[in-house]
Amino acid sequence: MTRRITRTLTQLAALLTLITLLLFLADSRYKVLPTSIHDRLPTHHAGTVITDITVAYCSTANPFSACRLDSEKWHRVEKDLYLHSGWVQSAWLHVQRRKEEELAAGEKVVVGVRVGRLDPGVGEQGQHDERWESRPGGIWVLRSSKRHDSDSERAVTAVDVLFGADAVDPRPGWKLAQTPLLLESGRDLQVARLSTRHGRPNPKADEKSRDTQPRVRKDGKFKILQLSDAHLSTGTGVCRDAIGPNNNEPSTHCEADLRTLELLESVLDSEAPDLVILSGDQVEGPSAPDTQSALYKLAAPLIERRIPYAAIFGNHDDEGALSLSRAAQMSLLQTLPYSLSQPGPENVEGIGNYYLEILAPSPSTHSALTIYFLDTHGLTPDEKKYKGYDWLKPSQISWFTSTAQGLRKQHAKYSHFHLDMAFIHIPLPEYAEEGLVVKGGEWREGVTAPKFNSHFYDALADEGIVAVGCGHDHVNDYCALRPSLIPDSFPSSSPSHPDHGEKKDRLGPWMCYAGGSGFGGYAGYGGFHRRLRMWEVDANAGRIVTWKRVECCGEDVQKRIGELVVVEGGRIVGA
Repeated sequence: MTRRITRTLTQLAALLTLITLLLFLADSRYKVLPTSIHDRLPTHHAGTVITDITVAYCSTANPFSACRLDSEKWHRVEKDLYLHSGWVQSAWLHVQRRKEEELAAGEKVVVGVRVGRLDPGVGEQGQHDERWESRPGGIWVLRSSKRHDSDSERAVTAVDVLFGADAVDPRPGWKLAQTPLLLESGRDLQVARLSTRHGRPNPKADEKSRDTQPRVRKDGKFKILQLSDAHLSTGTGVCRDAIGPNNNEPSTHCEADLRTLELLESVLDSEAPDLVILSGDQVEGPSAPDTQSALYKLAAPLIERRIPYAAIFGNHDDEGALSLSRAAQMSLLQTLPYSLSQPGPENVEGIGNYYLEILAPSPSTHSALTIYFLDTHGLTPDEKKYKGYDWLKPSQISWFTSTAQGLRKQHAKYSHFHLDMAFIHIPLPEYAEEGLVVKGGEWREGVTAPKFNSHFYDALADEGIVAVGCGHDHVNDYCALRPSLIPDSFPSSSPSHPDHGEKKDRLGPWMCYAGGSGFGGYAGYGGFHRRLRMWEVDANAGRIVTWKRVECCGEDVQKRIGELVVVEGGRIVGA
């Protein structure tokens, strides 16, 4: 009797398993289960799907035109497709989107988007049974009412607009249309291009790419590429002070961003850095009315090569009338793969005050290198008293000091040489001091440091920072060491710093310029070639070596220019 009951229960269990499997397979294709059950299945897409797309034109000369459609039905992508350059006319992309569980029976979802003048379904193999619907701007949408399509990878789940013939979309799962929107304008404007995402992003893959923990390689080496002043635009950009192939005459055929990115990719491939630091002025604000498109171009080669990167901002990144704020740019960077950028504490002034711990070789969990990032802001808040540029604020210095001191005990447990570096955009006043020991490069232009000295350099020295890197002054590419036992030549208007007015018996940190990398920024002063700075940390030897890579002169592009050992045995190397 017991054996018969066991056999019956086993058969029932097998039958239930088979029925469940068949229902699951059927629902994945035909959505046959009730919504309450279907929504809990792994095939269900949480979030929204796109049900329609259109473009709305409006004109200040036509009071009956509407720039915004019914907000209860349509969501507007907040980018004027003319980038506010259409005189009296503007155009806006609108999308309808619904939560998948709220779709009515028979309601259509967008499963395909094309841009062009001709119906994509005419004369194209495999399209004869599908009906494409025309929308303004040359947009064609393919919509389906099949129940399973809202869950499938065919479903369009997000739509965006990027600008420029050289635009790219490095976001996983996104596809950028090659054909630009066909807008009602005869003016020569930056082309607008649709980017669409089909299906849902892979949360685990996205989380993995964003949580990449940099680690020293097994040989103890860790390479950092510092790229500063890329000055990218929306579109290909216009070159400034570019040198032609014969190395004497100005370049007459030069698209700034293409040449900047070619230099970056060349160095990435030859140096294979473990981390890229974007040290400000990634974007030339006024010439980048769509900041997102410019940032994506810079991030694309890093994402393609799976190289982690961290960014701070310069004075030009957010200065354009249409530029995204620093907070918005940081939020954008945080969504991209391999980005380690952080906004920093809310109670600290600026956006981008944070630090990264570079772990020792696996399987160690100790930090071998700490890198601090600080926001140097933009123009001075007091032009009458302190002309020029802003300075690091007391809240930033306090945050840095307390953070460094808080990490000291933890770093002391590391059995090798723990090293500390810092990166900023605008140089500190100490970069301009008389009597500096200058090595590994040239001092070609005046140092445009803040006129007010908040003594952040002293805090760096107090906490054992061995090197600080900056950008901003494009054609300066030197490293400088402030000798010990020299007077403080930049007295502050506030005596709050404990070393105010006293002599300092200490060496360092080294202060190094990256040199300008972007062809969209200035580079005069006698034939300056764009460049990037490399830093190589040897955690075993406690050594830091730095050099530049230059877009120049045949074989020299592969050479280390101005190579300099700044730290040896964990100690700053003097003159």
